[in-house]
Amino acid sequence: MGVHVPAEPTAVKAASTAADGDPGDPGLKPPRGRGFAALTLGAVGVVFGDIGTSPLYALREAIGHSRPMGPPQDSVLGVVSLILWTLTLVVTVKYILFLMRADNRGEGGPVALMSLAQRALGRPSTGLFLLGIVGVSLFYGDGIITPAFSVLSAVEGLKSAPHLGHILGPYVLAISAGILVSLFIAQAKGTQSVARLFGPVMTLWFIVLAALGVYHLKDDLSVLRAISPYWAIKFLIENRFVGFVILGAVFLAVTGAEALYADMGHFGKGPIRAAWAVLVFPCLALNYLGQGALVLQHPHARHNPFFEMVPHFAYWPVLFLATAAAVIASQAVISGTFSLTRQAVQLGLVPRLDIKRTSETQSGQIFVPTVNGIMIVGVLLLLGVFQSSHRLASAYGVAVTGTMSISTLLAYVVARHLWKWGRLRTLALLAPLAALDAVFLSSNLLKLADGAWVPLACGAASVIVMWTWSKGVRLLTVKTVADSLPLDELCAMLSKRPPFRTTGTAIYLTANPDVAPIALMHNLKHNKVLHERNIILTIETAETPRVSETERIRIEPINVDFKRVFLRYGFMESPNIPKTLTKGRAQGLKFDIMSTSFFMGRRSIVPDIRSGMPLWQDHLFIFLMKNATNPTDFFRIPPGRAVELGTQVSL
Repeated sequence: MGVHVPAEPTAVKAASTAADGDPGDPGLKPPRGRGFAALTLGAVGVVFGDIGTSPLYALREAIGHSRPMGPPQDSVLGVVSLILWTLTLVVTVKYILFLMRADNRGEGGPVALMSLAQRALGRPSTGLFLLGIVGVSLFYGDGIITPAFSVLSAVEGLKSAPHLGHILGPYVLAISAGILVSLFIAQAKGTQSVARLFGPVMTLWFIVLAALGVYHLKDDLSVLRAISPYWAIKFLIENRFVGFVILGAVFLAVTGAEALYADMGHFGKGPIRAAWAVLVFPCLALNYLGQGALVLQHPHARHNPFFEMVPHFAYWPVLFLATAAAVIASQAVISGTFSLTRQAVQLGLVPRLDIKRTSETQSGQIFVPTVNGIMIVGVLLLLGVFQSSHRLASAYGVAVTGTMSISTLLAYVVARHLWKWGRLRTLALLAPLAALDAVFLSSNLLKLADGAWVPLACGAASVIVMWTWSKGVRLLTVKTVADSLPLDELCAMLSKRPPFRTTGTAIYLTANPDVAPIALMHNLKHNKVLHERNIILTIETAETPRVSETERIRIEPINVDFKRVFLRYGFMESPNIPKTLTKGRAQGLKFDIMSTSFFMGRRSIVPDIRSGMPLWQDHLFIFLMKNATNPTDFFRIPPGRAVELGTQVSL
């Protein structure tokens, strides 16, 4: 039995402006003054939520359950030094100083970087495409783990809470699940009303981190020696394989680093760099040094150094603040996943999904019900299976290291082909960074049997879905073109034998403007009618985040009956066809929604063992198309003005 599915009306076109992302681009300067301060505060609340909650667990995992060789003091100094220098090399050098220069019209993240690398290369590349979808898939894997890990790490502080710890401790999982379920339910209503609190709350959190660190530095000032990389190198040399294993836990200190790049378009480079240099990095460093001093003075604190460093009188306020910070970190990841999904839909990596706007003024405030549902199920399963942040730490990190490694490879293409750097100059910078990525990735892969397989499995499933969808759409397009009549030939035939004409405008959505759309052919075949005005409409997705209004619409007359119209959107924009066509009146386009009918072709797909995909992949593609959002909803077409005409296609 065939499945009736809508045709895929989206065509992806490469953007121009090859100089986008050049580090010297004057158009990317951030605002100054009060606007700059507001963006910096916003960056603190959104960009640094994940990395800001890492003191809850990073040092604990690195030293609390390991028995490295050598004196205990050397072990503590070595681990603290490793964390400080990992923050310096990964975040400051790789992301702040280098990778944030590789922006796609101000945007960052795996999709933006893949698009920028494709444009820099000047031709389609299967290798870059695969790197991009793997990076996106690993981001999804990390997006499921981060909320569970962050919230559970904070709520576990209840076990050591004064007076009520023995009562509330057994309910840590239930409380964590309740917080996360409430967070995901709230996504449908948007976060605009509370988002303004993110910056102040996270700023207070970083100040508390620094204050706790300074408060405990007096426990053992010798911990300041960890600022020297000597202790990190000494630790790795003396402990060898054990030290290599511990690097997987050390990496937990920088798991939010990818957000610096992914959220660059929301706040700009300057505010993010300022927030990191002035507030975030100093506060994190002071807290890790304070935790190290505490463990040097009180070795028993190694099992939970963060909550051990909180004074008795301040325990409950800090616990509530830590939980709020974890919720904010989770919200940032959830919002980032929604944003990435919209980009993936626009670039044709996944089927059309229902994307709802939750704000009338903020374009970035969106809600994707399908992704939200998958995430909440995944998060609750993780809580049920792992049940503690220590066990969940084994699953955390491998997806982030994989994404970071892919970013380095894509950045090489940008540096060589867009910035025109020489090979030696590019390798001199990126080879050490790639080696660092490889070391952390290898260390995290050692945790494969303990839970690291979870994000990899999620990523693999996402890769299969994206590859199947992309390949299926490509094969379907080829087959449709082979079975279709060129539009120019149809126009010539209609001029010789004009059909019956009716008033109004007919708009036919199609991915290929050079062939007659299926809906047009069926309209002529069955209804034997042609409208007064006929528009062959193609939606183009640029390889840039947004498209200026001057480039939004392009009109190409064919003859008195037909016009080709191209509507162009960036991969971070949501298409609204009627609204855009209204703006085409300035170019002479006659558009009245009440006298216009939108015709869309629906294809009934049946699997065929002779197609270009295995049979199981055919069935997966059919399932994805069946569950894709109706194009009338996706393109904001009024349902009363839409007409769907179908045909059967074997694939």
